Amino acid sequence: MTSKPNLLEQIRIVLCQTSHPGNIGAAARAMKTMGLSQLMLVKPKSFPHADAVAMASGASDILESAQISETLAEALHGTTLAIGMSARRRELSHELVSARIGVQRAISTAHHAPVAIVFGTEMSGLSNEELGHCQLLAMIPANPEYSSLNLAAAVQVISYELRMAALDNPQPAGLEAVPLAASEDVERFYSHLEQVLVEIGFLNPAQPKRLMQRLRRLYGRTKLEKEEVNILRGILSATQAPRPPEPPSS
Repeated sequence: MTSKPNLLEQIRIVLCQTSHPGNIGAAARAMKTMGLSQLMLVKPKSFPHADAVAMASGASDILESAQISETLAEALHGTTLAIGMSARRRELSHELVSARIGVQRAISTAHHAPVAIVFGTEMSGLSNEELGHCQLLAMIPANPEYSSLNLAAAVQVISYELRMAALDNPQPAGLEAVPLAASEDVERFYSHLEQVLVEIGFLNPAQPKRLMQRLRRLYGRTKLEKEEVNILRGILSATQAPRPPEPPSS
């Protein structure tokens, strides 16, 4: 149980807008103890920072290889599953599962494609916009009377669960899955969909309400395949430039 499962190399830990650099270092230490190495930082307030190095306590290699991005969409590039960690139920959210179930799905997907586990800020967690980039939400079932869990502690819990799930499932359960759509392809589909909905008058950009949020939730449940996204975008393109129907053959 001391070997490093290759599956963990497919898992990204994504920290969004982390306020305290010490939490980044402590999260890196938590990751390294469980064999994880892919750390992504979205707009960290202070990084690099001496406090991060101090709290990493020997996991400075994780910090040195960490990738920094300006947006969550950029950090998720190439992944086919992003699991957002949430400390509470959200209105109009995606499916919410326990951390253990979420991790099991992550490892199942990691047999075929990169996966991201996404954490929000220390104070408020993930924003609704950030959650919109995820396909699944997971919650650590903490004590409801005191559920305040430090960011690095949450990363440690998830890292442990990921390692155990990887060790328990070293081989894929069945045949190779049909290729799922990458995050960036799905985001391009959402942008295209919103554009068409505005063009046909279904979406009022001045009063969008929660239409796109609802549509993201709807498609997020489907595990869109790469070919399915191509079909949907083809339909949208045809909607923008419809061709007259071909006359019936005589």
